[in-house]
Amino acid sequence: MSNALLQVEDQRTSFRTGRGLLRAVDGVSFTLEQGRTLGIVGESGSGKSVLSRSIMGLLPPTAEIGQNSRVLFDGRDLTALAEDELRRIRGREIAMVFQDPMTSLNPVLTCGKQIGETVIRHLGLSRREARDRSVELLSAVGIPQPDIRVDQYPHQLSGGMRQRVAIAIALSCEPRLLIADEPTTALDVTVQAEILDLLRRQQRERNMAMILITHDMGVVAGRSDEVAVMYAGRIVEQAETRDLFHHTRMPYTAALLASIPRVDDPPHRRIDAIGGRPPDLINPPRGCRFAPRCSRVKARCEAEAPPLSGDGTGDTPHDFACWFPIEREAAA
Repeated sequence: MSNALLQVEDQRTSFRTGRGLLRAVDGVSFTLEQGRTLGIVGESGSGKSVLSRSIMGLLPPTAEIGQNSRVLFDGRDLTALAEDELRRIRGREIAMVFQDPMTSLNPVLTCGKQIGETVIRHLGLSRREARDRSVELLSAVGIPQPDIRVDQYPHQLSGGMRQRVAIAIALSCEPRLLIADEPTTALDVTVQAEILDLLRRQQRERNMAMILITHDMGVVAGRSDEVAVMYAGRIVEQAETRDLFHHTRMPYTAALLASIPRVDDPPHRRIDAIGGRPPDLINPPRGCRFAPRCSRVKARCEAEAPPLSGDGTGDTPHDFACWFPIEREAAA
């Protein structure tokens, strides 16, 4: 797609272990346009966070990238850039919000200094201008008394406020792409909603592209334009958000949706769980990686890995990796 801001092509990220090569991300491709939000959903260990760090170039030296893997940002191949060139892009054009602000924020620097060092480095502001910008950003992300909070340390703030500071840092240079990796995991439920609404509002006001990574289907339901479901290092279903929720085709996605509690459920209803365990990514199954846990499994599923493709029955593209998908009528 020529007008895409971000294009990820055949991303493969592996790690050498004592037991062999662990394929954390195994052939992931997608595109993202300016101003749109892509939700990436999956269980823990599905490769979501490794994928986000692969895009940012924040992988450890032990990581191995596939020869044909490319990450194109506004036409530039990030995988071909030197580290100093990547540093100029990180924070300035692509920013990231991590799941635990207590570990992503520096405990010995005030909130203002942490925001200020970003704008001084990338925008060339003076220290006075950087402080004014920090107060402005803290106010924009909903922190009360920003002129006081700017001089406080992370430990003096609540978890929700710390995450707001992390978001302020990420937004400080007006990035074109924001990656939010499980941004509400460590927060209370009510604070989670506030942070997610804040991200959505800022994304719309600034016309940013955003990747929202989560294990919770409910998080992406009303806050993304498109959803990609990951399982065992691969995308197994991808579609416009409404279409994916109303016409789920992949049994794994259906199982994730069934595990979400609903407000109209009767009291004490047992929540459906996905039986079994995710596969070993060092020795994955030969066929479909979800086959050992799937209720619709047949012989072909165990022998051949299904490609990610659609059947052309919907109004918008809807891709899934399944030999025996759920029929659209049944899913609806």
